[in-house]
Amino acid sequence: PKMKDGKIRLSPSTLNVFLECPKCFWLEHVKDIHRPRGIFPSLPGGMDLLIKKYFDKYRVLGKLPPELEGKIDAELFPDPELLNKWRNWRSALTYEDPESGAVLSGMLDDLGVQPEKRLFVPLDYKTRGFDVKEGGEAFYKNQLNCYGLLLRENGMKPAGHAYLIYYIPKDVAEKGMTRFDVVPKRVEINPDDALKVLRSAVN
Repeated sequence: PKMKDGKIRLSPSTLNVFLECPKCFWLEHVKDIHRPRGIFPSLPGGMDLLIKKYFDKYRVLGKLPPELEGKIDAELFPDPELLNKWRNWRSALTYEDPESGAVLSGMLDDLGVQPEKRLFVPLDYKTRGFDVKEGGEAFYKNQLNCYGLLLRENGMKPAGHAYLIYYIPKDVAEKGMTRFDVVPKRVEINPDDALKVLRSAVN
């Protein structure tokens, strides 16, 4: 949507609407007619906050959570204060595209780093009710491409891939204890693909 400064501001989720249904995107951003929304579940948002706190506990120790050791090729971004800025929509990473004049902004869940190569790896948590199907990560490709673009244009070279970190509930025991499987999935990303989607959406 156009803001008071006249700039078109978009996000990975609004670009997903464009990819799913260009007419829905046009109606929403040109005519202010929104798609009907059902009841939005609060559990994934609650889990997201808990997972962030959990990762932050290991961040200050300079370690990965043990269930990710040897499964991802990055360390956790070491600066919690800066990461928390990027997790907030008011201070999220942004990029203004000089060709289209549009502004892309996106909130990171987490960020991995490869210090020896000075490369950055987007990490995104996903809570699912069922096991991950092969190829299911394609649904999140645009979102992760956008994170790569935002990192690149803010001076942090992306590594060329990201990780979806799935939390999948497996069983419930006494006193509400629930066990989750944690499944990281590597996804190849291309920031230039996100730029193409952004410009197509603006057009």
